[in-house]
Amino acid sequence: MGSPRYICVHGHFYQPPRENPWLEAVEVQDSAAPFHDWNERITRECYAPNSRSRLVDNSGKIINLLNNYAWMSFNFGPTLLAWLAEEAPEVLHGIVEGDRLSRERRRGHGSALAQVYNHVIMPLASAHDKKTELQWGIADFKKRFGRDPEGLWLAETAADVPTLEALAAAGIRFTILAPRQAKRWRKIGTEAWQEGGVDPSRAYLCRLPSGKTIDVFFYDGNISQMVAFERLLDSGEKFLSRLTQGFDDKREHPQLMHIATDGESYGHHHAHGDMALAYVLYKLHEDPNLTLTNYGEFLELHPPEWEAEIWDNSSWSCAHGVERWRSDCGCKSRGDWQQKWRGPLREAFNSLKDRLDALFIERGKELFPDPWAARNGYIDVILDRSDESVQRFLEKYARPALPAERVREALWLLEMQRHALLMYTSCGWFFDEISGLETTQCLRYAARAMQLARHFELDYEEDFLTILEKAPSNLPNVFKSGRDLWEQLIRPAKIDLDRVLAHFAISSIYRPATGTARVYLYDIETLDHEAASRGGNHLVMGRLHVRSRLTQNEADTSFVVIHYGGLDFYTVLRRPRSTAEYEEAKKKFFQTYETGSLAELTALVTREFDGEVHHLDDLFTDERRRIIDIVLHDRFEEYVQTFERLADQDEDVLNRLGRMRYPIPRGMLTAAAVSIDRRLRDEINRLDADGATERVQNLLNRGKAWGYQPDAATLALVLTEELQGVTSEINAQSDLAAVTRQAVGILDTARLLGVPLDLWQTQNRLLDAYAGLQASNALTDDLKRDFAALAEKLTITPALLGWRP
Repeated sequence: MGSPRYICVHGHFYQPPRENPWLEAVEVQDSAAPFHDWNERITRECYAPNSRSRLVDNSGKIINLLNNYAWMSFNFGPTLLAWLAEEAPEVLHGIVEGDRLSRERRRGHGSALAQVYNHVIMPLASAHDKKTELQWGIADFKKRFGRDPEGLWLAETAADVPTLEALAAAGIRFTILAPRQAKRWRKIGTEAWQEGGVDPSRAYLCRLPSGKTIDVFFYDGNISQMVAFERLLDSGEKFLSRLTQGFDDKREHPQLMHIATDGESYGHHHAHGDMALAYVLYKLHEDPNLTLTNYGEFLELHPPEWEAEIWDNSSWSCAHGVERWRSDCGCKSRGDWQQKWRGPLREAFNSLKDRLDALFIERGKELFPDPWAARNGYIDVILDRSDESVQRFLEKYARPALPAERVREALWLLEMQRHALLMYTSCGWFFDEISGLETTQCLRYAARAMQLARHFELDYEEDFLTILEKAPSNLPNVFKSGRDLWEQLIRPAKIDLDRVLAHFAISSIYRPATGTARVYLYDIETLDHEAASRGGNHLVMGRLHVRSRLTQNEADTSFVVIHYGGLDFYTVLRRPRSTAEYEEAKKKFFQTYETGSLAELTALVTREFDGEVHHLDDLFTDERRRIIDIVLHDRFEEYVQTFERLADQDEDVLNRLGRMRYPIPRGMLTAAAVSIDRRLRDEINRLDADGATERVQNLLNRGKAWGYQPDAATLALVLTEELQGVTSEINAQSDLAAVTRQAVGILDTARLLGVPLDLWQTQNRLLDAYAGLQASNALTDDLKRDFAALAEKLTITPALLGWRP
């Protein structure tokens, strides 16, 4: 075969940040159902499976597990890693473990690459912003992976010479670009440059005007495209075959066949794509004629013998360079929509950013000897929000002995800058409509940055909107322009301390209100709380203190909440006055509540407790839905019981109509379906009871005549959770025979309903339990037998039980 052949598969794992900028948390997203939000859904479909991907035999039984991260090359967006650290730490552990294992196998070279902190188009960023994006991204990488990065992924692979200079200055050894970003290349030591199609199988040296150098890899564009858009992951064999076809027998040098794709291709964009990848990685590892590698190891073995120059302002995803992120360049995903809004959006952000930077320097120099150095170092606080971390940061970067009010100013400025960087997230320009989720997220970051600037008595909003008004929407009946979008979606989303306090005050009806509680990034101390109930209504009065963990802003309030019943809440906040006045008002209000009408109470509160009024709408989304569920639980139950009664009364009619193929009226069909859905869930919740499976079968038979179809998504979630609960705490004292019987009952019920279960977590728990008992010498022959029986039911070959994560 001649010269050595290497293969490297790179995955760029990234999601646009979805956190509410005022809460620093992802709120519920209905489009991601049955999951809470898209981060959670994609984690389950992609990020988690790639840490323990399944290799299966011809019968679908699991014969091995592979941590794909240990065998591929990858990078994760820092904002995504921050979410994983909070919401899915076991998945982050698997990712970090993959990098550690790769270092053991690849001559000390880890498979993980860093990324610029925010997914910003680097050629369009200022020099200061380039430096901060890199320093923040590298610091985040070092915290997660415990080492310095060798390589770094650029958002959309967008690059120019100043960007490469910034990478080199930051100590980055290499980056990965698209083949069309190569301008020309030549063998080192020769004079003649070549142009045309670059050979992606080499590493290239890029010489920079400063005298520094950086190595560049140009990935194989054709095969990368096939993975992303041509369903190459439908078959592991097909994927493997296409990768090996990327070698050229005419080449005499060591060849690196490498591709770069969105990491989400491996499980989210393509269901079970992680398994196709695992199959390929396993087969390549076993092939004696090929070497599975990563970029750092390949550079050590084969330093560049060729050098290259790149096209400035180029990227992989825009044929026009970086125009997609600042103009109506023609790149689109929907052919009948315009993108004339992209230019004004960039203009509005740039104008705002210039003003925010000027404010940052003007006020920042009073607080920091070097404001830009302080901003670069602020990543230490972003990664650790504790008071001790803030104090260490101030000691290092701030002027000595700042009083508390100046510390708050410093944090306002730095948070303002953080959100000003986040508003440039590239996803805001990528799609076709200004009101899309990604663009509105960027606008919310801009709103938060302007809100922080108002602490310095500066309001940039009207000038910003004057520019944004030039950005047309593709939905003129909904949004005439970016200004309309702002008025309808962005301005109402803003949150201040009063709204946080109102949220907590209303919630206190249904939550314990003592001591200090955390509401997202706010600490709220209950100073006083008294509540009374009468039928379906409530009166609550209290005093609260709130403090932001990010900016250290603080506020106190007294509040009154009148719940009239249902969804009707009336909440008043006002700044505290004397304790005596508060106690006197409380006495009056509760006396009136006990003896008078709600109308009299409302009139009294309106007259004697003047302040800002809030309603249920002011609660944050997740809590608002929780309270709605509580308040309307009895009403919802009444609807279901009515449906069940009607369905029972009309069962014979339904069956006869079904047999005669008569179109069943929608209302009748809905009542019957809701009735059987409810009864099926009840039976599933007590599957260990005698006859439960038979009762499930009877319910299905009842609905068969009129075409009942189970609510598959909901039932799958319920059954999956039941199965996870049964297998959640297996230990040496567990009755595995009983666990197996329960598991079999759940699996049989799922088959009966035609509902596919998500076995991934249950299988992992079984394997982990076996490995733990094995390590502690607690496995008896009986336990081994019972484990093998349960493994068989969960499609795991018994031979895999010795596997260790």
